[in-house]
Amino acid sequence: MTTITIDPVATAGLVAREIRSGERDGAPTKIAVARRAYATDRADLWDAVTSAARIPRWFLPVSGDLTVGGRYQLEGNAGGTVERCDAPASFAVTWEFGGSVSWLTIALTEDGDGTVLELVHEAVVPQELWDQYGPGATGVGWDLGLMGLGLHVADPTGAIDPKAAEAWSLSPEGVTFSRLAAAGWADAAIADGDDPVAARAAAERTVAFYTTVPEA
Repeated sequence: MTTITIDPVATAGLVAREIRSGERDGAPTKIAVARRAYATDRADLWDAVTSAARIPRWFLPVSGDLTVGGRYQLEGNAGGTVERCDAPASFAVTWEFGGSVSWLTIALTEDGDGTVLELVHEAVVPQELWDQYGPGATGVGWDLGLMGLGLHVADPTGAIDPKAAEAWSLSPEGVTFSRLAAAGWADAAIADGDDPVAARAAAERTVAFYTTVPEA
């Protein structure tokens, strides 16, 4: 199993974050964009993010049909439909969780000897939920996923133990990482027009959500 040993400050700083306000089918949306470079070629990174054998090593077990029009399911998390696949450049899926549907696009761009991954997640977000948590509600989760992908790229033969990952998220290093990620998403929301005080308060609530041990 892969051991999570990272510099939380440096690793959080690898992600560029952006928030855009959009619209889909007449409904206002929030669009979270995360970009991170990986030290591997595009073919390998494509395989890491689309292979049913590799996705569980850094993210979650996945089942279903990972072809266009097929349905997928991540264990204990979202499922959806594969809407588009343009290997090895990009793919798009619906992201269905808790009765809501949002839209996820992953794009890979060659960058010298490495590859830049761009994740775009568009959702219709109830205003009360945005006021409470801001973009960090999903953004910090994506940061954790991109961190896991980085560990996998560095050691493709290893796998992240979910229990170890949960324990790490509650460690001082994990809390620091979540705090920095949430602050980065708050800054992105502020750049999109959110009130700075409200955005930073929402980020603090997001950190508490990700780093508080659930009651038994």
